[in-house]
Amino acid sequence: MQANVGDRILIQGKTVGQAGQAGEIIEVRGSEGEPPYLVRFEDGHESLIFPGPDCVIED
Repeated sequence: MQANVGDRILIQGKTVGQAGQAGEIIEVRGSEGEPPYLVRFEDGHESLIFPGPDCVIED
C-alpha cells in the first residue's frame, strides 16, 4: 500500500452495524509512500495508522 500526504483513508467497520472512519493522511513516515501514516480523522483526532486489509486509500 502506498499513499501521499493529502490522500484520504477509509477504514471499514469491523463488525456489522459499526460505522467506518475516514481521515486525511497528514504525514507519511515510511519510505516511498509506505506505512505508517499519521492520519487526522473527521472528528479531529490524530493517530498513527498501519493500514490493514479493511483500509482503502483515495487520491
